Order: sequence, then structure tokens, then C-alpha cells
Amino acid sequence: MPELPDIAVYVERAGERLAGQVLRRVRLLNPFVLRTAVPPITEAEGRRVVGVERLGKRVVLALEGERWLVIHLMIAGRLRWLAAGEKAPARIGLAAFELDAGTLLLTEAGSQRRASLHFVGSREALAALDAGGIDVMATGPDAFATRLRMENHTLKRALTDPRLFSGIGNAYSDEILHRARLSPVTLTRRLSEADAARLHAAAREVLAEWTERLRAESPGWPAKVTAFHPQMAVHGRYGQPCPVCGSPVQRIVHAANESNYCARCQTGGKLLADRALSRLLKASWPKSIDDL
Repeated sequence: MPELPDIAVYVERAGERLAGQVLRRVRLLNPFVLRTAVPPITEAEGRRVVGVERLGKRVVLALEGERWLVIHLMIAGRLRWLAAGEKAPARIGLAAFELDAGTLLLTEAGSQRRASLHFVGSREALAALDAGGIDVMATGPDAFATRLRMENHTLKRALTDPRLFSGIGNAYSDEILHRARLSPVTLTRRLSEADAARLHAAAREVLAEWTERLRAESPGWPAKVTAFHPQMAVHGRYGQPCPVCGSPVQRIVHAANESNYCARCQTGGKLLADRALSRLLKASWPKSIDDL
């Protein structure tokens, strides 16, 4: 799922192309993408785009007259920019937002169709789509630590909870925890003040660095938005060497998600139990990176 750095670059690039343009037409290429009925989507047409914003992991097109188009990409949704007259790709298109300068196209690979579009006509309705997470980039260490300890969850779960923090998902939480040298399964209320401050600094550093990197890689339009980058330290790099210590990156799998971590850097050498493999291997499950 595109996270804060990806969404931030989408917002910047879309703002460059859409701001000040009149939205001539909204074409729903798949009727199920629209999740609202009031106001009708036709009310978006003929309105000028006054801005493009980020709301958590959503891209928001702000229209004149207090109307907002809210796009949630979910896992496989992506945004494409088509120049005027350029043909949209078949099958994967969900919605097209046509302007004089070109078309913003919402696509989604696969068949699950999780990406969504909401059209809202009040600030209250827009606010209702916000899960409430705070923006780490605009939050000091004390407020960050307070929010982190609101509930007693693992660090991995807390960082990816949209009610607590805005825009952080599976990929960048792995990178943040590796930068902070903290275990993904450490409970939030057991975290020391020093560790919480280090986690806050790591979150700001990682998100800023990756936003700048993706911005530099996409001077025109983000062509390949993915959660897996070879420059990442641990995410998606199971079995590959940690860039800090050289130990093989480990993982724990929970349903459709997995956490990638370095045992030597983050858990004192201890291998975290994988729900599937550790139960299968039982006594044969290695307890440390040295045993492995």
C-alpha cells in the first residue's frame, strides 16, 4: 500500500498539474469504485481544482464550492497522468478525472477492487474519513511518545495503526524500527523515554529521506510506486544481509502481512517466533541468529 512518502509525491505532482484546472468530467470505469451517493458525482464536474492534499494514505482533490474527491489507493491502486488525447489502459482503469491539460487516472491491478473514491460535500464528511492519526513530521517527541502509549500494543502494530499515526504502513514501519534499533514486538508501554525519543527521530528521518528520494526519482510523474525498494534496509529483504551488520534479515509472518527485521541490530540476536514455522519446528526452532 502506498504510504506517506508515496502519497506526498503523488500530491505534489498532482498539484502541479491539477491546481487551477477545471474538472471537465468524471468517468467511472468501474461503478463499484464510488462509495458515496450524496452529493452525486456529477456535482464535481465543472468545478475548479483549488488544491491537492493528503489525508492519511488518501489523496484529496479539493474543488471550489467545498467539494472534495477522496481517493484511497489501498494495496494495488495507483494514479497515472495521461496527456490530452492519450488512451487509458484497458481493464485496470477504475476512474478518470478529465481536465483540459490531461486526465488523472485511478487504476488497480488484480481483481479484488479495494481502491475507493468518495465524493463529499462538507468538512464534517471529509473529517469523518480521517482515522485520526497524527502526522509524525509535525509532531514533537513528547506528543509522539504520548500517542505511542495510548494503547499497549507492539511497536509494529502501533506505528501502522491509522488511529495513532498518519500514513505509516508495513514497509516504512520496518525501516523505522530498524533505524531505531528496536524490536517490532516490543510493547509500547514498556518503551523507555530514551527509546521513544529514538523512535520518534528515526520515524522523522526515514519518512523525510524516502520522500526526498522518491521525489528525486519522479521529476515528472511517479511511474513505479512500490513497497519494495532495493535501497531499503530490511523491508522485503528477507535472507539478504543487513546493511549495518551483515546478518541475514529475518521475518515474522502474520496473515497477509510480514515484519522484516535484523535480529542482531534490533532484538539482541534473538529470533522472533514465526507463528507458522516456529509451531511446525517446535524444539528445532533456532533461538538466536548464531544458532541459525
